[in-house]
Amino acid sequence: MKKYFAELVGTFVLTLLGCGTAMFIGCATPAGVVGTAIAFGLTVVAMAYTIGGISGCHINPAITFAVALSKRMSWKDACGYWIGQVLGGILAGAVLLLLVNVVTPGAGGCMFGVDIAENMQGLGTNGVANAGGAGGAFLVEVIATFIFVLVVLGTTDEKVGAGNLAGLAIGLTLILVHLVCINLTGTSVNPARSIGPALFAGGQALCDLWVFICAPLVGAALSALVWKCFSCTKKAE
Repeated sequence: MKKYFAELVGTFVLTLLGCGTAMFIGCATPAGVVGTAIAFGLTVVAMAYTIGGISGCHINPAITFAVALSKRMSWKDACGYWIGQVLGGILAGAVLLLLVNVVTPGAGGCMFGVDIAENMQGLGTNGVANAGGAGGAFLVEVIATFIFVLVVLGTTDEKVGAGNLAGLAIGLTLILVHLVCINLTGTSVNPARSIGPALFAGGQALCDLWVFICAPLVGAALSALVWKCFSCTKKAE
């Protein structure tokens, strides 16, 4: 149970700080995009060195899916991780909504040219419009998740991984993925991070949620397949 609770806490922190940054500084400007990307990446680094020794710090159902497919954990544990991760994302979404209700009445100014009160209403949710619709967003999320999770599998491999530097490599990769994809989909690559805010934002974010659940899982499955090929190649050599 300890590792499941660690996943809940880690996902809560990631969703709260990452989506919270997107809410309060916005992603309509280069400064906002960079700031949000850094927030997500640094939070992963911080959590990796906080709960990594307890649960491995997946804090992402897509990562857990790839790890289970790679036979590095049991499906029973994977289900426990998923429950903790989704609950953590939902709890973070509730806190973000609370912050909106508390802060919005006094948020009449702008930051980086963005209307703070208006920007907060989205709770840092993902969207498909800028990617040309659901199909384009699905493709973007599959590719982004594939790259991100492949780095996770590679850097955490027991034989050829990066050891204690894995958390840093993973966090930096998440920053890069966000820099590319924020203006397309808001960057999910993490179903739990998308579920929490969408449940409380409602509207179109909730309608599009299936994209940000299914696409990351597809990308994760592809990364597990590719890493399996790499592992087989290394054994053959």
